[in-house]
Amino acid sequence: MTWARHASPTLEQGRFAEARASEKVHYAIQNRKAAMTVACHASDSQDCANLLAMLGLDTVDENGAIKTPVE
Repeated sequence: MTWARHASPTLEQGRFAEARASEKVHYAIQNRKAAMTVACHASDSQDCANLLAMLGLDTVDENGAIKTPVE
């Protein structure tokens, strides 16, 4: 008995990789917007850091670069 194989498994893997990359970009943008909103409403830098940590968001430094929290 022979088994049928997909003609192009790499094409399907490529689609999944593309979807994962797209999702990663989407969440990075969403995370950055949320972090900036929290930063605008925080009373000081310590309050901002605490709020971001409570929400599980990344922090944004003064240059706008995202710093991922250490787990």
